[in-house]
Amino acid sequence: MITKVSSGLVSVVAVNWNRRDLLRKCLESLAAQQAVELEIIVVDNGSSDDSAEMVASEFPGARLIRNKKNRGFCAANNQGIAEARGEFVALLNNDAEAAPGWAAALREVFENRPLVGMAASKILVHEDPRRIDKVGHLIYPDGQNRGRGSGVMDHGQFDRMEPVLWPDGCAAMYRRQMLAEIGGFDEDFFAYGDDAELGLRARIAGWACLYTPHAVVRHHRGSTLGLRSVTRLKLVERNRVLLAAKLFPWSLLCLNPFYYAQRLAAGVHASFKGQGETALFPGWRGKWTLVQGMLLGDWEALLMLPRMLAKRRGVVRKLSASEVRRLILDHRIGLRELTTQAAVH
Repeated sequence: MITKVSSGLVSVVAVNWNRRDLLRKCLESLAAQQAVELEIIVVDNGSSDDSAEMVASEFPGARLIRNKKNRGFCAANNQGIAEARGEFVALLNNDAEAAPGWAAALREVFENRPLVGMAASKILVHEDPRRIDKVGHLIYPDGQNRGRGSGVMDHGQFDRMEPVLWPDGCAAMYRRQMLAEIGGFDEDFFAYGDDAELGLRARIAGWACLYTPHAVVRHHRGSTLGLRSVTRLKLVERNRVLLAAKLFPWSLLCLNPFYYAQRLAAGVHASFKGQGETALFPGWRGKWTLVQGMLLGDWEALLMLPRMLAKRRGVVRKLSASEVRRLILDHRIGLRELTTQAAVH
C-alpha cells in the first residue's frame, strides 16, 4: 500500500523501548508544538513497562504501532516512515524533549531550497542546557562519527544556520522525496551509526543538509543502552566498519586500518589522562570490557562484510569518488577532539 503524502504536513516518528516516563515527556513536548501541522507516530518495540498503554490512554491523537519484540531503531523508524503521510518526516528520540518551535524551525529550512534533504537540530544536554550535545555531525576517516560541538559550553558559537555533514537521528527532519529516492535506514545496522549511514548516503546522492539553531531539543544522554554497555560498544564499532565498507570511496577505504590504528593509539594516550571513551571504563576490568566490545564488533563486521560490499552497488551516487572523499575530509573531526571527549548516545 502506498501512503498518500500530504503537502506541508510534518510527520514525527518516535521510537520507544521501555522508556515510558521519558516518552511521556517527549510526547508532551510534541503536543505543544506551534505553527506547524503535525502528525505523531509512536513505534513501540515490544516494551514491557506499559509504554504502549500509556500512549494509547494519554495521547489518543498519536498513531501507535506496536511491535511484539525489539526490532531495533532502524527497522522501527522505517515502519514509522512507511506509515507517515507528511511531506517531511522528523525523528525525535524518546529521551528528548523539543522546544515549542522545534518542528516549525526545521520545516522552514526546506523552504525554497529544493536540494536540501535533511535538517539538523540544536541538541542540548537535558541536565545542563548550557552545554551542547550535538549540532550536526563530524566524522573521522576510519568511519567513526561524533557529534559536532559535543560537550562544549554553548556561547552562541553555533547560533547561525549553516551546512553540516548530516543531522543526528535524535532530532532530525528529512524530505520525504529524498527518502523515496535513496531508501530509509539500513536495518542491518540495528542501532548506533544508523543516522550516519543514512546521512552520508544522502550526501552521496547529492542532497544537502542544513543546521538551524532555532530548532532546539534537550536530550538525556546515554539513556538507551547505557554508556558502559558491551552491546553499545559492539554496535558502535561494528557499524563504523560497515559504514565505511558500504559508502567510503576505495581510496579512503584502503587507508581505513591506518586511520583506525592512529585513533586507537591516540585513545590509549588519552586514557592515561583519564580522558575520552576509556575514562568510562576504569581499571583493568573496565578496560577489558572496552576491548571485548570492540573485538566483538570487529568480528561481527567481518562476518557482515560481504553483504555490505554487495550493497555498494545499490547506492545512489551523484558525487564522484573524489567528491565523496573531499566531503568526508572537509567534515573530519580532529583526532585530539575525538579521543579526548567521551562518547554519548
